[in-house]
Amino acid sequence: MAENADNPTGWERKIVEKLALEALAEQKRRRRWGIFFKLLGFAYLAVLILILGDWSGTAEKLADGKKFTALVQLNGVIKSSGDASAERIVQALQAAFKDRGTQGVILRINSPGGSPVQSGIINDEIRRLRAKHPDIPLYAVVEDVCASGGYYVAAAADRIYVDKASIIGSIGVLMDGFGFTGTMEKLGVERRLLTAGQNKGFLDPFSPQDERQKEHAQLLLDDVHRQFIEVVRKGRGARLKDTPELFSGLMWTGDQSVELGLADALGSVEYVAREVVKAEDIRDYTQRTSLSERFARQFGADLAESLMNFFGGAQLR
Repeated sequence: MAENADNPTGWERKIVEKLALEALAEQKRRRRWGIFFKLLGFAYLAVLILILGDWSGTAEKLADGKKFTALVQLNGVIKSSGDASAERIVQALQAAFKDRGTQGVILRINSPGGSPVQSGIINDEIRRLRAKHPDIPLYAVVEDVCASGGYYVAAAADRIYVDKASIIGSIGVLMDGFGFTGTMEKLGVERRLLTAGQNKGFLDPFSPQDERQKEHAQLLLDDVHRQFIEVVRKGRGARLKDTPELFSGLMWTGDQSVELGLADALGSVEYVAREVVKAEDIRDYTQRTSLSERFARQFGADLAESLMNFFGGAQLR
């Protein structure tokens, strides 16, 4: 006896169930993709709003005509990647000097030092901008530390203000690394280094130290140190107290640095803006790395810099 057409059984029921399940799965997939694209759209709008917000803030700075103190912050190790790179600091300084409302510029420094090249680029640009805009002074304000490469930058300022407990100085250069030859001997490991060029394996940490290479490295350090001293003498001039330890790499407190002529007076950012620049309104021109740049930096420049530091590289720190 034939089954009722409205009551399918057997394989017909299985087909219907399969079609229903596939329809439900397809709806779920569409829902997931819909949620994904909505979130993507919200993220795009958020980024767009942030970009437009930054642009409008910049436009307001350029258009309102009010007098203010421009602030640029130099934080952390001075190197080619990151917030304290010469590229970012220079661009921020250029924007600060360019604004018609800028009454004076404060460079707030919290840095233990870093690359002599990056520090030198910033120092040179400060001098250029001061010459181009003689009516706009630039003051360095130190908070926690301004050592080595940080002081290399500060020396270009019209005046340097510090806190009484700030750490100032370390006018010297170093090249550090490790030697693993003794460890390799104990482990029975043989170093096999092939080079084309007698000194291509310069100061290789897995080979015995070559005295000629050591002497050459010292010449390099002495030359960079000489450049550092010249920059400081040029920037500070007769304010420096002539003491034999001034350029020895030692550091001093803010109070001591004023006595030695490495700094001019005690003062915070707010104090300098209010009492020295005479423009209490402070506007920050500091450029910071984006999230994507931070990720790229982790897999790019930091790896190269780590290798340089491992094998030894000159540092103002």
